[in-house]
Amino acid sequence: MHFTLRKAAAAVCLLLAASTAQAEAPLHNAVITASYNAGGMLSAADDYAGGNVSGLDPYNIYAEFFTTDFLFGFDFAPDGHLTIYNNTPVPAGTYNASFDFGSSLGAAIKGFSVTDTGITGGTPVLSIVNDHTIAIDLSGVEWNGEFSTLQTSIILQAVPEPASAWLLMAGLAGLGLYARRRS
Repeated sequence: MHFTLRKAAAAVCLLLAASTAQAEAPLHNAVITASYNAGGMLSAADDYAGGNVSGLDPYNIYAEFFTTDFLFGFDFAPDGHLTIYNNTPVPAGTYNASFDFGSSLGAAIKGFSVTDTGITGGTPVLSIVNDHTIAIDLSGVEWNGEFSTLQTSIILQAVPEPASAWLLMAGLAGLGLYARRRS
C-alpha cells in the first residue's frame, strides 16, 4: 500500500502541474481586432487581403498585422510578447494603433510595457484602454533604419488556479493519512 500511495501522490502532482501550463501563454487562442489611424490593418489570417482580425490558435505560433501603408508590422506571440517593426523608412507623422482582444483573453490586461528598444530611439506611448484593449502611439519613435524592432510585453492579471485548492486538499489528505498511519 505504501508504494501505491506514492504513485497516486505523484500522479496527482503531475496532473495539477499540467493544469498550470496554461498561465505561461496568456494570449493563447486570443482573437485580435486591429485598427490604425493612418489607414487600416491587414492580418495574416486572411493572407493580408484586407481583414483586420486575426487570432492565435494551437497551430499559429504568432498573429501578424501590417498597416495598409506598409510602414509597420505587429507580431503577437502566445507568451504575451508584441514585436513592432518598421518595413520602410517612417516619415514624420502621427501613427496610432490599437488592438482589441474582446472576450478571448482569460483575464484582464494588467500591464503593457517596452521590454527591448533595439536600435530605435524616442519613446513609444503604450496604454491600456480597458480590460481587453491596448493602444500604441509610435509618433515619437525614431526607427534608425529599416526593420528596426521594438519589443513589448502584455501582462494579464493573475487568475487563481483551481489547481492550488486541489493541491492544498491533497496535501492535507496526505498529512491525515500519515498521522493516521503513525497512530
